[in-house]
Amino acid sequence: MSLRVQAFKNVTAAWLGLLVHAVVGFFLSPFILHKLGDEAFSVWVLIFAVSGYFGLLDFGIRSSIVKYTAQFVTTNDPEQLSCCLSTCLAFYSAIALFILLATAAGYLYLPLLFRIPAGLLTSARVLFLLAGASVAFTFPLSVFAGALEGLQKFSWLQLSQIGITLFRAFLIVVALIHGGGLLAIGIITVAMNLLSHLIFTYMALYVLPVRLSSRFVESNAFRTMARYGVFASVILAAEKLRFQSDAIVLGALLTSTAITSFSIAARLVEYASYAVRSMSQIFTPMSSQFHATGNMVRLQRTFVAGNRASAFIIFPLCVALIVLGKSIIEVWVGARYVSSYSILVLLIIPRTLYLAQSTSIRILLGMGRHRILASVLLLEGGVNLLLSLLLVRRFGVVGVAWGTAIPLACTSLFFLPQHLCRVLEIPVGAFLNRAYRLPLMLGSFQAAVLWLANYEFPTRTYLGLILKVTGAGTVCCAALLWSLFKRGIARPRTWDAFTQLLESK
Repeated sequence: MSLRVQAFKNVTAAWLGLLVHAVVGFFLSPFILHKLGDEAFSVWVLIFAVSGYFGLLDFGIRSSIVKYTAQFVTTNDPEQLSCCLSTCLAFYSAIALFILLATAAGYLYLPLLFRIPAGLLTSARVLFLLAGASVAFTFPLSVFAGALEGLQKFSWLQLSQIGITLFRAFLIVVALIHGGGLLAIGIITVAMNLLSHLIFTYMALYVLPVRLSSRFVESNAFRTMARYGVFASVILAAEKLRFQSDAIVLGALLTSTAITSFSIAARLVEYASYAVRSMSQIFTPMSSQFHATGNMVRLQRTFVAGNRASAFIIFPLCVALIVLGKSIIEVWVGARYVSSYSILVLLIIPRTLYLAQSTSIRILLGMGRHRILASVLLLEGGVNLLLSLLLVRRFGVVGVAWGTAIPLACTSLFFLPQHLCRVLEIPVGAFLNRAYRLPLMLGSFQAAVLWLANYEFPTRTYLGLILKVTGAGTVCCAALLWSLFKRGIARPRTWDAFTQLLESK
C-alpha cells in the first residue's frame, strides 16, 4: 500500500472516529450535567482529572513503543521488536501494581486534598478507586495499542473505538434514565475502557510478527527506550500541567462546583482539538520512517503540509466558537452557563495557535529530537500552574483561564515555528507563508460570513446553529475549490489534488 493511500485511510478513519466521539460527547455531556447536577458533575470531572495524573508513570514509554515499532518494522527486525514489546509489558505490569497501591492511599486522603461536598464524599472515594483501578489494568494493555499506532493501523484503532464509544453512551443514558448516579456511569466508563484495550490487544497479537516472553526482557532494550521516553515523559507531564491542572486548582482553592463553569468552556475547546489531534497522530510513525531512511525532503514536506492541514481544520472551528460561542453554550447546556463564554475565548485562541502546529510536535517525536521541546513545554506548564495559583484568588475561574492562555500563546508564537524551522532547515518566513496564508484568508472570510449571519439571523436552536455553520462552511469550501482551480490543479476531487493543495506555495 502506498504512503498516500495509507495516510488517506488513517485520516479518514480518524475523522470518522472524531465525528462519532464529538457528537456523542457534545450531546452526552449536558445530559450527564443535568441528570447529576452541578456538584456531582464537578466531582466527576475532578476525580478523572486527578486519576489522569497516574498517566505520568508512563515515563514516555508509550511514545517509545510507537517510534521503535515503526522503526523495527521498517528495518525488518522482529527480534528487536520482540525485546522492545516484552520489556515494556514487564515494566508496565510493575507500574500497574504501584498504581493500585497509590489508589488505595488516595482513597483515604481524598477529603483532605479537595473540598468535596459531604453528601458526595463516599461516591467520590469509590469513583476514585474505580478510576485508579482502570488506569492500572489498562497500563500493560496499552503496549498493544501503541504497537498498532507504530504499525499505522489507525483505521483499526478508530473503528473499534467507535463501537465502544456508542455502546458506552447507550449504557450511560440507560443508567441515568433509570436513576443511576456517579457510581453507575463510573462503572460503565471503566468497563468500556478495559474492553477497548482488550480489543486492541487481540488485534495487535493477530498482526504483529513478535513473540512475547520473559526471556526477551532486556535491560539494554529498556535503557534505549527510556532514553527516548524520558523526554516524552516530560512532555506528558507538561501536558497535564498545561491542560489538566485547572480543575485541580479550582477544586483545591475554590469549590468543586466552580469546576463546572470552567469545564463547559474547556470541553468545547477539547472537542475542537480532537479533529487536529486525530489527524496529526499519523505523522509520528511516518516521520520515524522518513528519519530512519534519512529522507529529509519528505520530512520537510510533511512539516509544511501537515501543519497546513492542521490550520485548515482548527481555524474554522476557532472562528465558529468565537462568533457563535454564546449561542452554542446556551443551546448546549442552558442560558445560565453563558458566563462561560469569556473562558471559552481565553482558551480557544492560544489553543488554536498551538494546534495549528500539531504536526511539528509529532515530527519531533518521530525524529527523536524532542529534548528541547520537552524542556520548553515543562517550563510552560510550571508557569501555567504558578499563574493560575496567583490569579485564582483575585479573579476566580477567569484567572485560571488567563493562567493557561498566556504561557501557551508564548510557546505557540515564539518557540515552535523557530525551533522546527531550525531543525528541518526551512526559513521561518517561507514556512509561515506556505502553511498559514491560505487558511488565514479562508478563516477571515468565514468569520465575516458567520458574523453577518449571526447579526442578521440570531438563533437559539440547534437547527439554526447547524444552518449557519453549514452555510459558512459551504462558502469557504467554494473559496477553497476556487483556490484549487486557480493553482491549475486539474483533478480537485482526488487525493493527489488535496496533497498538492497542502504542499503548494
